[in-house]
Amino acid sequence: MKTKNRSKISSVLIGVALVLCASLAHASGGEGGIPAHKWWDLLWRTLNFAGLLAILILTLKKPIASALHGRRQAIVEKFDDLEAQKSEAERIYKEYEAKLAKIDDEVQAIISSAVKQGETEKVRIIEDANRAAGDIQRQAEMAIQHELSEAKLTLRGEIAEQAVQMAEDLIKQNLQEADQTKMVEDYLEKVGAIQ
Repeated sequence: MKTKNRSKISSVLIGVALVLCASLAHASGGEGGIPAHKWWDLLWRTLNFAGLLAILILTLKKPIASALHGRRQAIVEKFDDLEAQKSEAERIYKEYEAKLAKIDDEVQAIISSAVKQGETEKVRIIEDANRAAGDIQRQAEMAIQHELSEAKLTLRGEIAEQAVQMAEDLIKQNLQEADQTKMVEDYLEKVGAIQ
């Protein structure tokens, strides 16, 4: 690669020298154009410029090449870094896409689970309500039976009291003094026999 660049520089310098020589030959022809000393001045200036250019190329070739190589390397590294970031972003995107696809399934699972729990809770509540209603009904029946028994006892007591009252009234109406004395005597005999 170094020989290629040197040959290019040499070719350019030879070309410039040939052009200058040709123009000098043309100028020295004496036809009254541009004076020869101006051509010689142009030749020297051109040779100075070509020499300066050659010196600059030879001295600045390595720093410029290394700077360009460093810049190229930095660009390649930046590109590789961007590629890595892109692949990481794509991986994360695919993960989230998969999670989003699974979220629909998870939501459906949660909904169906909640529905099943709701149905189970509904059945349990209905069973508890039926059990409580049965307990209330049994308690009501027991209360009715108790009240009925109490009412029967009260009614029997009242009927017995009325029967006694009616019997007393009947006895008072139908009992005469002779019957009353006979009852007292019979009672006294029974009491005397017990003692």
